[in-house]
Amino acid sequence: MEKREGFSSKIGFIMSCVGAAVGLGNIWMFPYKLGENGGAAFLIPYFIFVAILGTVGLISEFALGRQFKKGSFGSISQTLKKKKIKGGSIISLIPTLGLTGIFMFYTVVIGWILKYFFISVTGEISSINTEVYFSTFTGSPSAVFWHGLAVIITLIIVSFGVSNGIEKINKVIIPLLFIIFIVLIAKSLSLPGSNEGVKYLLTPDWSYLLKANTWIAAMGQAFFTVSLTGCAMVVCGSYAKKDFDIPNCAINTAFFDTLSAMLAAFMIMPAVFALGLTPTAGPALLFITVPSIFQTMQFGNLISSLFFLSIIFASISSSIAMLEGPVEAVMNITNWNRKKTTIITGISAFILSIPLSLSSTLFDNFTNFITIILSPIGALIAAIIFFYVLDPNTALSELNLGAKHKLGVWFMKLGKYIFVPTTIVVIILGIIYGGIG
Repeated sequence: MEKREGFSSKIGFIMSCVGAAVGLGNIWMFPYKLGENGGAAFLIPYFIFVAILGTVGLISEFALGRQFKKGSFGSISQTLKKKKIKGGSIISLIPTLGLTGIFMFYTVVIGWILKYFFISVTGEISSINTEVYFSTFTGSPSAVFWHGLAVIITLIIVSFGVSNGIEKINKVIIPLLFIIFIVLIAKSLSLPGSNEGVKYLLTPDWSYLLKANTWIAAMGQAFFTVSLTGCAMVVCGSYAKKDFDIPNCAINTAFFDTLSAMLAAFMIMPAVFALGLTPTAGPALLFITVPSIFQTMQFGNLISSLFFLSIIFASISSSIAMLEGPVEAVMNITNWNRKKTTIITGISAFILSIPLSLSSTLFDNFTNFITIILSPIGALIAAIIFFYVLDPNTALSELNLGAKHKLGVWFMKLGKYIFVPTTIVVIILGIIYGGIG
């Protein structure tokens, strides 16, 4: 295996982690959940769960990877082997399989985004029937081409390595993402009637704090928004230097991820309400509702191009981390070089996910299995390893290396008795409700 790579700077590490965390859930789920669950009142349980789930989960996954200088598979398998726990190889593989599954369906959606960016640049988007176009394009053979392009873009970036590929691209596209968001917010807020969208987002209805569904929605959003999979953030942490402040990096990642979700809400919802449209959650918001907004605007094609460019930045920054997880695991097992591993892993994942491009039913079923069951179980496995299996004193001292403000024994107890049980609750509620994040 090649010499272990690493992030060249703390800011590069944070930008890459923010890139991994910021994704489509920030854009098509958070604005809807915020508005539908009491507006500003929803932020109270959301911030509580970001602190309990998001930040604690990030710290533990970063620390697990950095302690072993290995990704999820290597860190977990080494721990279980040392403890002589049977079935360690299978258990160790689950988080990586979960992340690979996310990469498979996520790149299908990135393909849709690339297609919509293309028709925005060409001007075709101004004349389409948005609902008919989306239903006709998804599931068609042409969607496979754009899906393949999404994989190729991700594959190329990852093949350049951690500092020369992942870190460099995130240092560019994450700041650009926030800049484009701010530009589009200004345009959205300038539309007549946009104040209704602002009211939808921010007017607090405190009665929602007494509803269980509000807290469940906040818990699901907080858990999934920072990409807790037991793999993506572990592999990021494995490339972190010993002098990086892990708790501070985790807080920054959670903060900028939340900020991006808030900006996305103010970018989309005021425009949705200004035009009297329905703030639908999911793909319909991104590919049907929003394009219909641009069709009514002056310079709509330009604004649409900027919008989908920002979504490309958000989604590609996530898919990079999704591919890096299995790539690092395969390199760890085979000792292949990075380029060979990236090409083989990326192409294999693409071939296996072609059926997802061609069948919406298969896509939905696969996505639900990965996001509701396999990936959260992967996060649970990593958490159990860190908080229950590792020596708590060693784990705590390792994560405090480079930290300005040291965490105490209370943190390990918080993870052991609050974070892990809550993660189990997330899985159970996800199965009951058919997904909560």
